[in-house]
Amino acid sequence: MLKLSPIVKVVPALLALTMMVTPLALRAESEAAKKLSKNQEKYDADKDGKLSDEEKAAAKEGARAKAKETREENLKKYDANGDGKLDADETARKKADEQAAHDAAKAEREARKAAKAAEKK
Repeated sequence: MLKLSPIVKVVPALLALTMMVTPLALRAESEAAKKLSKNQEKYDADKDGKLSDEEKAAAKEGARAKAKETREENLKKYDANGDGKLDADETARKKADEQAAHDAAKAEREARKAAKAAEKK
């Protein structure tokens, strides 16, 4: 019977472990290489390009505050019957306004793009 050395027995296990760990390391590298969005940059207090747990908590709290502010503004603007919530008609009016603003912004972007293209000619 052929006797295998202990090293020969361990090598396949080490190879398998290496194959499992390598993708995790690559994923960690790619996540670290990702840039923060403009919104996330506001909360990166130490400017290290990553959000610490404290910075993430601050970002989450900022998002909550912004959502509450938006809800309150929408109620002030669209709650015609003053019941504290938007019914179907009020929601439809809000969506129509949002779509009109979106379309206006898109038209403005396209006009700037066309002007820039005409400038190059």
